[in-house]
Amino acid sequence: MVKRSSGELLFGLRIDRSLPASITLQVCAALRGLILAGDLAPGRRLPSSRSLARDLDISRTTAVAVYDRLLSEGLIEARTGSGSYVSAQAGARLPQGIIGVEPPPEARTARLSTAIDTASQRFHQRLPHPHQPRAFVTGLPDFDSFPLAIWARLTASHWRSSRNRILGYAEPEGDPELRRAIADHLRANRGIACEAEQIFITAGAQQAFDVIGRVLLNPGDPVWFENPGAIGARNSLIACGADMIPVPVDDEGLDVAAGLARAPAFRLAFVTPSHQHPTGAEMSLARRAALLRAAYDCDGWIIEDDYDGEFRYDGRPLPTLKSADRADRVIYVGTFSKNLFPALRLGFYIAPPPLVDVFSHVSRAFLQGVSPDSQAVLARFIAEGHFATHLRRMREIYAARHMAFAEAAATRLDGLMELRASPAAGFHRIGTFRHPALSEPAVVSACETAGLIVSGLDRFRFGPDPCPAGLVLGVTAVPPRTIQRGVGVLASVLEAQIAAETG
Repeated sequence: MVKRSSGELLFGLRIDRSLPASITLQVCAALRGLILAGDLAPGRRLPSSRSLARDLDISRTTAVAVYDRLLSEGLIEARTGSGSYVSAQAGARLPQGIIGVEPPPEARTARLSTAIDTASQRFHQRLPHPHQPRAFVTGLPDFDSFPLAIWARLTASHWRSSRNRILGYAEPEGDPELRRAIADHLRANRGIACEAEQIFITAGAQQAFDVIGRVLLNPGDPVWFENPGAIGARNSLIACGADMIPVPVDDEGLDVAAGLARAPAFRLAFVTPSHQHPTGAEMSLARRAALLRAAYDCDGWIIEDDYDGEFRYDGRPLPTLKSADRADRVIYVGTFSKNLFPALRLGFYIAPPPLVDVFSHVSRAFLQGVSPDSQAVLARFIAEGHFATHLRRMREIYAARHMAFAEAAATRLDGLMELRASPAAGFHRIGTFRHPALSEPAVVSACETAGLIVSGLDRFRFGPDPCPAGLVLGVTAVPPRTIQRGVGVLASVLEAQIAAETG
């Protein structure tokens, strides 16, 4: 039999036994104030008189007298066999002087720290709104294909573990079994030789960028950043006080020569070498070697964001920059938001050996750790082979969706957009406008009205380097038929925009 709730905890009520007012009046006034202020809403169950007496260290006679008085005032009601509740009429009797008060027009805004006030003016919205499965939302996996039954079974098994394991604090660096499972997976699938102690679990990649920036950056330190580039990571490094140096991207990835010309002594460089975000460029071997050399020469560090590097559809995934790092300059960041699901909120980074101790110290001193439940389930999901099976299946599904998009685009978008970014990798395609009458803001707004979610390419740019007008089009979150319909709607939007502008 399920036990009924024993009512609200009212430990916040204060009793001053030195006052001349009786304890009954003090408790009654405090409870009345909570009800009239709306802090105890109509229908909320109050503790029994016995529980109230025990919680406040008063006699039960006093507790009964308090409830009798509030009952006579109509603020609470007694339900036979159930207990005492805040009266349903209490809300209607709240005095206007207590609720619904608007702040005076001269009220001051909250004062922020200088660092965050300065940084917030440079932030950009990370994700389009709404961020849900729809053509052509970016960065979302296919929810319908996730093996929920397996995940539910592993979750149920975990909740049958010892209470010490499931109810205690999380390890700040991460669950040891998950760290080992990730290390094994990376060695076998991404060519990264690392030890479990180098892996630190975070609440998504975004937290990893924040931790890395706070540990390695002083305010004003120069940071190379791809332009156009990933917005979330950029916001994190801006918040750490970085002097963001936009470095242009071409078909070979980050232009290292341009970066050296703008800031030769950089402290950090942020790159997405396997599948540049958002252009889709793959960093060439020559550029990788040049970037590693540049970091070594200036004693800088490199953040490699491998957000979707495992999703290549024409063969083995490209090798990571980390796998070629012989000087221990690369901090590799991964996420499970793309290859599993975003709500999991799990990511990780690999600290080079010289930084392991400092990151471990920072984690234990300042971080509370990520939910141990999701970590434990994910560790088993990987160790039992479900993760590898899921990746194989999703590569096939996403390859078919890329193909569906390409076939529909060849028919409907020809002459309207030029498709860029390889269809053999990643979650999205880039389409640049062929007609000068098309503008990103107008097209994005019209697409939203038509039921599509698209992102303008310019929203990823933050420096002076030119960026062609176009759209970032996600093709993984919805099935082929929805993609094909979406291409038709997009073509109609573009045609209508051209007709409106050319009259």
